[in-house]
Amino acid sequence: MEPVTQFGEITISYKMISDWKKLPIITASYEAVKYIYEFFPYDTIALQEHFIVTYLNRCNRVLGVYHSSIGGINSTVVDPRLILGTALKLAASGIILAHNHPSGSMKPSPQDKEITYKLRDGSMLLDIKVLDHLIVGPNKDEFYSFADEGIL
Repeated sequence: MEPVTQFGEITISYKMISDWKKLPIITASYEAVKYIYEFFPYDTIALQEHFIVTYLNRCNRVLGVYHSSIGGINSTVVDPRLILGTALKLAASGIILAHNHPSGSMKPSPQDKEITYKLRDGSMLLDIKVLDHLIVGPNKDEFYSFADEGIL
């Protein structure tokens, strides 16, 4: 049997934005919600769960947003390896997790807490900080912040 000499790879390209100082800086949960909410599809925010990750540099300037998964009515599959692998490729220092609850309930489920802590603990090994996990719903003004509640 011949050894494998080529491997598949996810490609992320990095191009310096010419006016990078215009990229938003996120310093509070309400700012994060205002920014991230626009990445949730308006037509299905009350139908399907979506999990979105925002990557930030050391100054909390947004480096990029990754639509990690789309699920069903009450759950979505989150793969920590893809989220943290993307963070490494972007040289991110921090991440903000966000997902929606189509029901409009802002209460985190046990599964929400479990994935938050799993990503927090895994990212610590990489010197990347999970800054927050936000739960949003169809109403843009209502959200839950793990950081604001002191459970991150």
